[in-house]
Amino acid sequence: MSSSLPPTQFAFRSSAGIGLSEGAPAFGAPAGFEKQAGNIRVLQYSKNGLYLAWATPEGVKVMDAQSLQMIQEFAIKDVIEIDFSPKGTFISTWVRQIKTEDGSHKNMSIYEVKTGQELTAFSQKNQNNWNVQWTDDETYCARMVSNEVHFWEPKNLPKAPFTKLRLEGMSQFSLSPGKSTSVAVFFGERKGAPAMVRIYSITNFSVPLASKSFFKADRVQMIWNQLGTNILVWATTDVDKTGKSYYGETNLYYLAVAGNFDCRVPIDGLIHDVAWAPASKDFVVIHGQMPSPKTTLFDHRANAVHEFGRDARNTIKWNPQGRVLVLAGFGNLAGTMDFWDRKTLKKITSVSARDTTACEWSPDGRHILTATLSPRLRVDNGYKIWHYTGTLVHVEEMNELYQVSWRPCAPEIYPIRTSLSPAPKPAANASAAQVKAAPVKSMGAYRPPQARGTPAPSLFADASGSSAAAAAAAAAADANLSKAALKNKKKRENAKKNKEGEDVPASGSGNNSPAGTPARSNTPRPNSTSARNGSPVIGSNNNNNTNTNKGKSSNGALLPATPSAGQMTETEKKIRNVTKKLKQIHELKEKQAAGETLELTQIQKITAEAALLKELEALKI
Repeated sequence: MSSSLPPTQFAFRSSAGIGLSEGAPAFGAPAGFEKQAGNIRVLQYSKNGLYLAWATPEGVKVMDAQSLQMIQEFAIKDVIEIDFSPKGTFISTWVRQIKTEDGSHKNMSIYEVKTGQELTAFSQKNQNNWNVQWTDDETYCARMVSNEVHFWEPKNLPKAPFTKLRLEGMSQFSLSPGKSTSVAVFFGERKGAPAMVRIYSITNFSVPLASKSFFKADRVQMIWNQLGTNILVWATTDVDKTGKSYYGETNLYYLAVAGNFDCRVPIDGLIHDVAWAPASKDFVVIHGQMPSPKTTLFDHRANAVHEFGRDARNTIKWNPQGRVLVLAGFGNLAGTMDFWDRKTLKKITSVSARDTTACEWSPDGRHILTATLSPRLRVDNGYKIWHYTGTLVHVEEMNELYQVSWRPCAPEIYPIRTSLSPAPKPAANASAAQVKAAPVKSMGAYRPPQARGTPAPSLFADASGSSAAAAAAAAAADANLSKAALKNKKKRENAKKNKEGEDVPASGSGNNSPAGTPARSNTPRPNSTSARNGSPVIGSNNNNNTNTNKGKSSNGALLPATPSAGQMTETEKKIRNVTKKLKQIHELKEKQAAGETLELTQIQKITAEAALLKELEALKI
């Protein structure tokens, strides 16, 4: 970044207090900042980057983010949430509501930052969507009360709202950004009628500017582009009636505020993330089933214009200038970040940012911050800063890191040239951090609990592996077993050897097999149904010797295996399932006899034993 450009800044909150740091290339506390120690509950920059505020158990402090001078303090105890209006003129606070008989505790307040004067207060029970919504120019603010959206002018905040939008069944609303403010409202499905989104001009509630109705929507997210000219409605249901997904169903709808265009965006399966490009002309959606969802770029008419491929990704992050796009897989995914050049639609690089719980672009559009925060993850807390070429330029580890955030700044201050800048030099501690964060060696294929600690079957063994490597792996597995587990393992192995010895016929048994080699029978495959019902097995000479000769033909050769589930008839499958349930009931009875306390569902399962026995008897007829 050019030395003539102002340095970027970010703040972080940890168990030690609040810290402040400049961005690349300095990465150090700015001169004049006094670190704030103690129990800091939340910190927040104003949306224009003018102020930084934080809350302690005793009150709220507001600092000028440029001069680092304290400009205001509010003596409000136990504040949980704080937020600024778009221009930083007003600050809102929220504390937990105290139950009173009349419910009159006003726990959400709005103050003027410069004077410290409280302008108004409301009762706000829920912490979600606790704050009022502002227009970008701070001309109006709004909040929902039952089926109404109330609007105030800032100068008349202590008074009654100057206008209301009342619509029966309305459950959500969203004010658009941009110069000409609109309000989008959502109505859920009621009495067989579809859900609906309507858009109104903030100056005229009589006729909607645009409207879209659809089914399968218990709730929605309304995502505006930066100009406020188009909106994406991400609709979600709690239950997928088709049974294809545990997470319900999702759909995406596109509406133009002008009312001249709306559609359902063509997607496949679940939606994982949606994000408009900063230029407001296109958007990206990650959709489809894990572990290989599809990432698609759509234009301003919801036409798919580019596919970024199928990878385990669930997060979209545009840099503020809209030139570089990050597609990442965080949460329960591996933490891979792919950097794409929007201009050429080519991948720049990929990096691994494991255990990332927060991710945010720097205002300069060249660096992105990833962090591991507590309490989501209690270990390896800290933050890393990456250049978009994949270079790790700064690493900071901390004991408990709760929050980290860049100071907002207009992206025009940091323009990106036609050609992307080259990679900077990595930080001194970056290489060590990358070594530490190397991907964990694969643990191999899943094995059920009863098979763990035993050698893998030869069917799954690596053909290129040696017997010595297999022996070493078995020895390592034995070393991790307890004495009792090792003793039981040896018993199982001895029993298995004895059984195998019985199954191997002696040499000279009348067949042409070599000594010690089990002879293969040319007998046809037995009928599985007759074998299960006790009928004579084809090739057997003695029907009363089924136990000793189980699995062997008359000449001592091994019989073919019983049919797989795919070869079983419907009756055989039902017999197998009923037998499995009866076995579970028998185990529950043994637990009950031993004095264990059973759950209600387990007791109910035991009572079904008689019915299952009758069903099994009927199936065998």
